[in-house]
Amino acid sequence: MRKSRATCLALATVAALILAGCAALGIEGPPPPPTSVQTLEYYPFQVKGYQDSYPHRRILILAPSDARDFRDAGTPDHEPVGGNPAVGLTTAEDGSIVQRLYSAPLAPIVQKAIARAAEEAGMTASLATDSEYKPRRVSEDYVLASKITRCWVKKHRGNTGRYGPVWTSAADFSLDIAIYKPPFATPFWEGVSSAEYTDPPVGSFGLGPEDEAGIYDEPGQVLSVALTRSVAGIFQHNDLRNLLLEDQLHPR
Repeated sequence: MRKSRATCLALATVAALILAGCAALGIEGPPPPPTSVQTLEYYPFQVKGYQDSYPHRRILILAPSDARDFRDAGTPDHEPVGGNPAVGLTTAEDGSIVQRLYSAPLAPIVQKAIARAAEEAGMTASLATDSEYKPRRVSEDYVLASKITRCWVKKHRGNTGRYGPVWTSAADFSLDIAIYKPPFATPFWEGVSSAEYTDPPVGSFGLGPEDEAGIYDEPGQVLSVALTRSVAGIFQHNDLRNLLLEDQLHPR
């Protein structure tokens, strides 16, 4: 028993010395996965069917707030880096993270996207620096407030097919929207606009899943499609369109 204890003590001492030596050399384990700042943007006129279908009214677009909870992000590490928010991951065949994806600040990107979609719908949009609606008279007919509740993309390497590794990117984007008619405090209309997009769409070319070819090179482009569809989807709500068409504005 004494010999066993002595041996354990010696091994523990050696292990402690090795750890101390690693710390002295600055060795702290494997390095973190590399990062990539993706370009996230709105694709004008990609979504069809709602253009010039709204009355020619003025709408003020507030700065969106980032209200994502990351419950389905697949990683506990989703903090921004250098002011750039986390927007996704690239994973290997075994699911391990090989790259973390970031974007420029989301609020300006999404705010301008909503304004562009409103212009496509036939409205005149302007931008505000505030993110919170304050009931007061403004020169615009309506005020749009929004929360980003989902903005994430995952690019995954699957099995190797006849033409090499098979990559699949899946993105989803979601917004909570409230439109006000100033100076009233109660929302004039509320809704959710969500979109998911997978690249390549399985079966889109009549091939097997291992032979499907992606359309986009970067996961940020796939996320941009989801963003575009979600933003445009705001103005595809028939109840919103009908509400604005029926709304009789009174002179201010």
